[in-house]
Amino acid sequence: MSKLITIAVDAMGGDNSPKKIIDGINQHSKNNKDIFYKIFGNLDLIKNIIPKSLSTDLFELIHTNEEVKGTDSPLSAAKKGKNTSMWLAIESVKKKESDIVISAGNTGALFVIAKLNLNMLENIDKPALSGLWPNKNGINIVLDLGANIECSEKNLVDFTLMGSALFKALFPEDDPKVALLNIGSEELKGNEIIKNTYKKLNNQNNKTFEFKGYIEGNEIMNGDVNVIVTDGFTGNVALKTAEGTANFITGELKKAMTGNLIGKISSFINIKNINKFKKRFDPRIYNGAILIGLDTPVVKSHGSTDFLGFSNSLEMCRKIVSGKLIEKIKQSID
Repeated sequence: MSKLITIAVDAMGGDNSPKKIIDGINQHSKNNKDIFYKIFGNLDLIKNIIPKSLSTDLFELIHTNEEVKGTDSPLSAAKKGKNTSMWLAIESVKKKESDIVISAGNTGALFVIAKLNLNMLENIDKPALSGLWPNKNGINIVLDLGANIECSEKNLVDFTLMGSALFKALFPEDDPKVALLNIGSEELKGNEIIKNTYKKLNNQNNKTFEFKGYIEGNEIMNGDVNVIVTDGFTGNVALKTAEGTANFITGELKKAMTGNLIGKISSFINIKNINKFKKRFDPRIYNGAILIGLDTPVVKSHGSTDFLGFSNSLEMCRKIVSGKLIEKIKQSID
């Protein structure tokens, strides 16, 4: 029998927790009997909401009354001590009792506590926050999404290596195709850091990815590349712009389809295509950002997602561990 993958779960973070966390675990366990969940949180709140369908062989509850609030600053969250559910979950991977950690809680606090407990990978200077974006042909990995406002050429090269390894771990059948996010596709465009990074990647003979040059913001979803690298400031702005645009389009489509009788009739006739559209842009499918560069990956589920979104983040955890992400990053760096 193969070794179970152990996921350390902060059950107290995010909206409607711990119920959505437990429901997400239950949903994920239905199709994954090779996962063991170490659940950190308030036993008094959790014990009565665990469904009977969730086998007791697949989870362990570790009780704590303390939790990191969404209103806590990263510093105050770290000062709360070592008994919060978030700290204990991260400490579990530090002690090698778990393979990966996930939380839907306070993002800043999660990253600070993770960096306090976990070591950086050798030869990596900064961790990067990476996420999944849809494109015409499948999925993009985009990083950094906000962990580092300023980045050096080495940081961007490191992000390229780590992002390619993450893509290969999640999608082993496909090959990473990397591009640098820039204001133009010509070699002379951009600041000195981005231009020097271009030269380094263009001259590298790294067989773990194919370097495709620059990509502009309006080409991110074309599907020509699948790993997009940038600094955290630009990446975060691009992410928020994409999220806002997607919300605007789906909101306007909903108004057009329900605003009058003709719209309602049209939506009824096209219900199949509308449902396909909604599913393609459902943020729950792409839920989960990954902090990579530490010796254990840290997965951040969106605080406002529901149990299905959290279940998808747990599936991301499973793929990261089974895809041997850390080993792939080390091999790529070597």
